[in-house]
This record gives sequence, C-alpha cells and structure tokens, in this order.
Amino acid sequence: MLEIKLLHRLARLYNIQPAYYDVSSRLLESPPESIFRVLQILGAQAERTGDLADALRQRLQSLWQRVIDPVVVAWDDSPLRLKLRLPLRLAERKASYQVTLENGDRLEGSCQDDAAMKSLTRCLDGERYVVRRQIITDRLPLGYHRLSLRLGEQIFESHLFAAPRKAFAPPDTKSKPWGLFCPLYALSTKNSWGAGDFSDLETFVDFTGQLGGQIVGTLPLLAAFLDEPFNPSPYAPVSRLFWNELYLDVTRLPEWKSSTLTRKLARSPAFQRELEDLRAAPMVDYRAVMALKRRMLEPFVRSLLSESSVRDKLFQQFIASHPMAQDYAAFRATTERERKPWGQWRETQRNGTLGAGDYDEAVKNYHLFVQWQANEQMRGLSEKTKAGGPALYLDFPLGVNRDGYDVWRQRDAFAMEASGGAPPDAFFTKGQDWGFPPLHPEGLRRQGYRYYIHCLRHHLQYAGMLRIDHVMGLHRFYWVPQGFTPKDGVYVRYPAEEFYGILSLESHRHQAQIVGENLGTVSPRVNTAMSTHNVRGMYVGQFAVSPEPGKAPDEIPQGVVASLNTHDTPTFAGFWNGDDIQDRLELGLLTDSEIGLENRSRALQRKSLIAFLSSLGWLSDSASDPAGLLKSWLCQIACSDAYLLLVNLEDLWLEPLPQNVPGTWEERPNWKRKTPFALEAIQRMSSVVNTLKSIDEIRRGGGKNH
Repeated sequence: MLEIKLLHRLARLYNIQPAYYDVSSRLLESPPESIFRVLQILGAQAERTGDLADALRQRLQSLWQRVIDPVVVAWDDSPLRLKLRLPLRLAERKASYQVTLENGDRLEGSCQDDAAMKSLTRCLDGERYVVRRQIITDRLPLGYHRLSLRLGEQIFESHLFAAPRKAFAPPDTKSKPWGLFCPLYALSTKNSWGAGDFSDLETFVDFTGQLGGQIVGTLPLLAAFLDEPFNPSPYAPVSRLFWNELYLDVTRLPEWKSSTLTRKLARSPAFQRELEDLRAAPMVDYRAVMALKRRMLEPFVRSLLSESSVRDKLFQQFIASHPMAQDYAAFRATTERERKPWGQWRETQRNGTLGAGDYDEAVKNYHLFVQWQANEQMRGLSEKTKAGGPALYLDFPLGVNRDGYDVWRQRDAFAMEASGGAPPDAFFTKGQDWGFPPLHPEGLRRQGYRYYIHCLRHHLQYAGMLRIDHVMGLHRFYWVPQGFTPKDGVYVRYPAEEFYGILSLESHRHQAQIVGENLGTVSPRVNTAMSTHNVRGMYVGQFAVSPEPGKAPDEIPQGVVASLNTHDTPTFAGFWNGDDIQDRLELGLLTDSEIGLENRSRALQRKSLIAFLSSLGWLSDSASDPAGLLKSWLCQIACSDAYLLLVNLEDLWLEPLPQNVPGTWEERPNWKRKTPFALEAIQRMSSVVNTLKSIDEIRRGGGKNH
C-alpha cells in the first residue's frame, strides 16, 4: 500500500494521472507497472519500486530548484504574473527582469510583488524554499520572447510567450459559411495521373466557389513513405513540416513545357497505357502513381542543375533559405539508399549525423526540388483563395510516423519509448495503439515549442482554417508504454495554456481560424478552454441522433463546424443503410448476438430522424427516400447557428463506402478509394448542384429558417 501511495504521489508530480474515468463514467486505475514505466520515460530516477522514495525526493527538489517555469504565458495586455520558487536566502532579494523581444529589442525593469497572492514555504534536505508571486507590468508586444530574471548575482531564464487570449476570428458577417470536403487523393479530373493533385484541388476550390461555398476541406497533405518503407496514411506522415510530392501536378511545372524529350516520353503508347490504367483503377496505387511521376521529375532536376539559368538561381535561393529542407532531403535520400527505417541505420546515422557518403546527391536534389515545387503550387493556390476564393481548411494530424524525419531529427520533442493511443471503449474493447510516439511535454518546453511552432506555420501559411486533430491531446494524452497493451495505458497531462498561447498567436499572425476536433468523450474542461480561446468545436450529425423515440437530435452548439460525418465514420448512405454495422460484424468487432441489438438501435435512429425532420417541415411522410432525407438534414443544419456547415462531397451521390475504417489496416482499403466520378462529371450532376444551391441560399439568410 505504501508503494502505491508513493507511486501515485510521484506520478502526479510528473503530471501523470494514476486513474481516469472511462466512457461509462467508471473510475479506472492504470496498472502500477504502466505508471512506473511512464515515470521512467519522463525521467524519474527509479530502476525499481524500492527507489520510489528517493525518486520522489529528487523530483520535489528539482521542481523547487527550478525557480521559474521553462515557459510562461502573458495574455493580451494583462500584466505577466510569475510564480518564483526561491531558497530562503534569495527570498528577500529584489527581482529585476530583462525581456529580449523576438525582434532583438530589450525591455528592462523591476518586478512588483503580487500582494494578492499568499506565499508558500517548503523545506527540502535542510533548505527552506519560499514561493514569491511577482508581476511585470510592462506592456509586452505579441511574440516569442526570452525572459531573464535577476536575483542578486543569479539569473534565471524562461521562454516568454505573449499571446492574444482568443484565436483569430474574421469580422462578423450576416452570412454563415458553408464548404465542401473531400480527400485530395480521392479527387480526379480528366488530367489526373491516378490520384488527385494540387490542380485538382484548385478545380475543387473553383467549383465550391461558383456555388457560393467559402471553405474547402481535405485530409492532411503531408509527406508520406510511398516506396520502402511504405505507409500512405495521411495521419502517419513522414513529417509535419513538408508536403507530399504525390500531389504535384507535373504538367504545370515549367520544365514540362520546356522538355521536348519528356513530352515525347509521355506521349508514348506504353506510358499512356500505364497512365490510363492508373486513372481507371478505383483505388489509388500510391507506389505506381509516385513512380510514374518521379520518372518525369528526376530528369527535370538533372536538366535544371546542368546549366545556369534564372530557374536554377531560384532553386538555389530556395535551398539556401531552407536549411531544414536540406536536412530533410538528406534524410529521405538516406532512407531510399538504406530501404529500412532509421532505427536500423548505423549508429552515427541514427544519432542524426549524415555525410555525403550516406546518400546519393541526385536523390537529395530530387527531394529538394519536389518540396520547392510543392510549396510553389500550394502558394499559388493559397494566393487564389486569399484573393476572394474559398479558403483552405487544412488538417493538422495528431502524430507523425515513428520512422519519419521529425522523430529522427527532433528526438527530444518525443517520448520515444511509448505510443499514443486510446483506452478501451464500446467500439475498441481492447483499446488502441496508434504507433506514433507522443510529444514529450518537458522536451517541448525546454526547446520553447520550436518544433510545434514550425509545424503550425507550415500549415497556416496557406490555410484559412486549421483543424487540430484530437484537441484533447493539448490537455492530456493516453500513452501506451512499449511492451504494454493499449488497455494498460496511462494518461499524461500537458501544459494546455502554453499550446493555446501558440495557437492563438500563430492564428492571428496568419489570419486563420482554429478548429479543435473535440468529438467523443471530452472533458468539460477542454470545451471550456476551447471557448475561452476561441477554438471552434465540431458537431457531427451521426453522433447526435438518438435511438430514443421522440427525442430530437442533440442541439447544435453555436459557432461550431457542423457536418453529418467525418473521414472516420460511415458516409450518410452507409450510416442510413447500417453498412457499418455489418462491417463491424465481418471484422469481428460484433458478435452475432450483438448485431441484432445494433440493427434495432439504428432503425430507431432512422425513425427518430425522420420524425424530427418532419416535425420541422423539412420532410413529408412520403419523402423519406435517402436522397430526400440527406438534403433535408443538410438544410436543417444549414439553418442552425453552426458557424460552418461542411458537406462531404461523396454524400451528395449517396456513396456507401467510407474512406477509412478505424482500427483496420490491410483488412480495408483505407485512404485509397477514389470518388467514382471525375470532378467534371460531378459539376454536371443536377442533384449535387441543386442541394448545394439550397444550402447556399439558407446560409446566406434567404432560405427557410426555424
């Protein structure tokens, strides 16, 4: 019993939750062995349980000797309030400060005592410590600064974030926006090469804008392993700092127009047959599409570097101004030579040191070139959207591939000996292990969140809205230590206010809105924090429909991003027909005895929704066909106070198949399925166009309102 008490006390000092409430509101304790392992991962000096008392003493001592937190946040024009932990010998010293601003300027002055706060004392190893509350009243410009505090001859430093309390929001307008969503890989036009590309995304933006839509959403567009290693999932990117060259439109590059040899090759019967096969396939063949594009791109790079030209000078300017891209390109080139994850490389390579002999220079140049051109094509699209077209609604994934560049280079920002995941629930009874390493809270703080800030900027430079995947992860995250099962995971708390400060500051700098994916079981504390910082929440219609007779769907909160489904749920047609229930049976997630209960519950949901829409006048008793129900439901949500209605493009023709079935990998063709129609054909579908015109009229205030 004593060891458990010591373990839990030490866990709390490392921001580990020894217990948590599950989806059924039952209080569950994480296994002591899991807690102990996570403590070790976070740096606790304990090899066995007998070391707990000494580890507790060391942790207390290190926290009290820290003096000032590694990161402090100043909100808006409010005074900066600091909590100082001081040895008694320094407690009466007058504290002075120097703030080195982001631009290099400096502010200096003396701190004031915060008389409203009471002091605390603590005695450790014969040394008495005192908590002093200090105030810096100087107005701090927004930005990432460095704070130095002087007490006598000693100086203590911290990262200082001066941020708006609320994330960016555009000026109020009478109309309420709506938009369309579709994964980019799934889109196609007559010019596509077997998967959607940046030009197809531009066509999608134009189509949305022509019908009055103001937002276009898609899945993450980040770099992926598409050869060896191989993982095309948009939620397991090689990096959150670089784009996926799969989405390059090769035919828009200047080199395409200037290369007679390339165009001749592209017109050859063999190339055309391969291209047509890729276009006709219902699934994206990532390896083949990327290999086909690369066959064109590599000669472009060789030709560009073979002679001096204006174009070559622009490329060299990009290389010189993007040292991180050089490092990334060397990593990708080494990966291609080794054809195995970096964890299996030689020690010097594993530890982050690459020399010219570790990779082919031509391959490194290829990866530099494709990143240069991906940035150019994204910039061109972004400039078009910011000039009045629909804004891009990009997706910021929760994690990155363990074998990818970010983890290799930013080792201190990740907890390498654990994986992110989720505890057991009704759908995943054994819990989930997502495979990627969670962010290390103290590692991030020590570096002033440098890595996280760069990742956000990579997206926000082109986005009008950014969705933060699993926003609860800013507050706490479920860690699964290596060697443990997902049901034995542990929640680790994060300094949420510091994340919100970064999100708010970057959103204002880029004039982009922030959306937090807060679906499922989310603590009220998380939703309160999102509201405080103007991070928009989400509402999904499928989750809101009750099987209880006569009960209306959950009310749509004001200001959220509303949709009928997400990329992780059934489509409208799949939900309506119960296809997902049958699929869960086939996957072994439901038993024969359970499927009857699930089907009855879904039938009650259908009945409840029909009754609800009929009561509002959206649906007559005879108009209960799926297409009519879909339009009615979308129009009902369009009338709500949701800030944005995001329509899944595939719902508009009653697509039955989902893009992703969570918890599966090879069992289902996740992230591969194309839309069955090209964009040119979709633009001519009267049912699609008429539904979107009705939504646009309602959102602009000219349609039926309830």
